[in-house]
Amino acid sequence: MLWALLPTGVVTSTCGPASLPRFPLWSPVVWLAAMTSRQRSLCGLAAHGLWFLGLVLLMDATARPANHSFSRERAANRDENEIIPPDHLNGVKLEMDGHLNKDFHQEVFLGKDMDGFDEDSEPRRSRRKLMVIFSKVDVNTDRRISAKEMQHWIMEKTAEHFQEAVKENKLHFRAVDPDGDGHVSWDEYKVKFLASKGHNEREIADAIKNHEELKVDEETQEVLGNLRDRWYQADNPPADLLLTEDEFLSFLHPEHSRGMLKFMVKEIVRDLDQDGDKQLSLPEFISLPVGTVENQQGQDIDDNWVKDRKKEFEELIDSNHDGIVTMEELENYMDPMNEYNALNEAKQMIAIADENQNHHLEPEEILKYSEFFTGSKLMDYARNVHEEF
Repeated sequence: MLWALLPTGVVTSTCGPASLPRFPLWSPVVWLAAMTSRQRSLCGLAAHGLWFLGLVLLMDATARPANHSFSRERAANRDENEIIPPDHLNGVKLEMDGHLNKDFHQEVFLGKDMDGFDEDSEPRRSRRKLMVIFSKVDVNTDRRISAKEMQHWIMEKTAEHFQEAVKENKLHFRAVDPDGDGHVSWDEYKVKFLASKGHNEREIADAIKNHEELKVDEETQEVLGNLRDRWYQADNPPADLLLTEDEFLSFLHPEHSRGMLKFMVKEIVRDLDQDGDKQLSLPEFISLPVGTVENQQGQDIDDNWVKDRKKEFEELIDSNHDGIVTMEELENYMDPMNEYNALNEAKQMIAIADENQNHHLEPEEILKYSEFFTGSKLMDYARNVHEEF
């Protein structure tokens, strides 16, 4: 109810991956204070309570947004006919904006079964499901998972994400290729893209046909420019500015093409590189998005951001440990079908839960650390492990 009373003129912050409402500095204090003063004679203590509650809520809202990826929420909110390249790519270590993919380990462990372990799932059923997965990974049936077994499983689950992307791409390509000739021009795509953003499709098509200037805002113009660069990059030689279904897949999912993966890496390096040397130092990689920290919660978020990215940089991305990440190193790190990376990830995932330090993952351990592997915490793991088997 409080939010409905706030004044208009709200501006949005773009300093992080999941922007939250931001308000002018005067609004939470001055406006609410004025309202309190006006109603003091009527509401007394209740008005003071409302003022304080509103101020606390607004202070929380104005903290720097969390520097985390929200892939499940984004996936749930994406329209199935969305034709713009997604920010999040399942099974890829970095987001398109250079943020770490916080769901990566769950994606490469669960594959297309990501939704099977949500918070509302019945715990007993989830435990059984997790033990079924354990049995599948445990190929030699010795009731423990080795790094090699986990590596093969990661590659298999990554392939599932690839197959899902191919399936979705068929629907997206059909949406932008209404005549079904198997090719889409940049102008055809531009019409469909702008129509999906609320513009009149016929008017846009006529304007493009007559070489008229499109009446779109500056932000949309910038997005179109970025999409055009990406479109040309996805157009395999000999370039004809027409994308086939496979090329359109690379346009939407750069992880499916070596050339587009290189392009994605260049874009990330360009956004993070502060001195223009086309490589990344540790300070550049861990630098925070623009914004101000206004409470302890925001400071904790920033501290975790720096800690997580520093660990990733030093342990996984900087392969020769010289303190510099080249485009080649970043490309190898982001390649979802890199078997060497899959083995490193397998070892890291096992190490997280390997309490007895035997370099294997056992049923008790995977149940205890279920939140890391599935995103859901399954309680009473030790008591249930033998029953589930």
